[in-house]
Amino acid sequence: MEEGDEYRRWDELIPDALGLIFRNLSLQEILTMVPRVCKSWSRAVSGPYCWQEINIEEWSTRCHPDHLDRMLQMLITRSCGSLRKLCVSGLHNDTNFSFLADHAGSLQTLRIPRSDISDSIVEQIAGRLSTVTFLDVSYCNKISGRALEAIGKHCKLLAGLCRNMHPLDTEGLEAQDDEAYAIATTMPKLKRLEMAYHLVSTESLLQILSSCTNLEFMDLRGCWNVNLDNKFFKEKFQKLTVLGPLVMEDYYEANDWEEDCSEYSDDSDYLAWGFLAGDGGDYDDDESYDEMWDDEGRLEELELRFYEGADAGLYGWPPSP
Repeated sequence: MEEGDEYRRWDELIPDALGLIFRNLSLQEILTMVPRVCKSWSRAVSGPYCWQEINIEEWSTRCHPDHLDRMLQMLITRSCGSLRKLCVSGLHNDTNFSFLADHAGSLQTLRIPRSDISDSIVEQIAGRLSTVTFLDVSYCNKISGRALEAIGKHCKLLAGLCRNMHPLDTEGLEAQDDEAYAIATTMPKLKRLEMAYHLVSTESLLQILSSCTNLEFMDLRGCWNVNLDNKFFKEKFQKLTVLGPLVMEDYYEANDWEEDCSEYSDDSDYLAWGFLAGDGGDYDDDESYDEMWDDEGRLEELELRFYEGADAGLYGWPPSP
């Protein structure tokens, strides 16, 4: 700052300070707007401070698998081991899961519903998820009690588990209690457990209740094999809130245990970041990402402010208002 200047220039702030400020913006703004303001801001958002919490769950449900791989690897790499929360849907192979585990030294919240992970890869890398306190592996149809047992043995701090299933995937099948017994024997510190439409029996549920004495909330909607009435829960577990086994409406009105369990942030809304997937540095305008834009199908809905000049045409952006 020159002598006599009343205010310090924002582009002169150190990258760490800028990163802390930018964390208050949405993920969309960080990826599509901030990097193009100036080189100083671009370097700041390439550092780890903006990427301790990554929520791309909504975007990942409709993107191409190759684009998801590139984006996930770029964002996790940028976190430089400081990642605390990751929400992504549909990991389509074990390689992605192994990659995020390699950078999970500080990870506390992990949501990976609808992912094609296997028992074997979970058993291999569960030891690298020891800091996780909340895990969502709902609708992951390729894992079983083996995976949950490995998670329970290594994730000693686990307080929340979502293992909901789709009713069409369990309709007409017999009770399978291996997952319930894995939870009961390895996850004693659970406070929240969601097992909607799961094939659990009354016996295995009682085992969970007797072992996980800290439970505060259970979602048992659609667990038709469970035969415990509300009176039993009220008398034996006065501090425990239970949904189900009958299907109940307005579920999320009662789901306020923590924001990780029920809320989506604005960070995942129609993320338009295709041009960043190559992570090409300050101003890498050489590569075209038309396929990623087409894959999103939401370019016309984005509000792109303060982009002017020839650069706007490179990505088909509308002129600034």
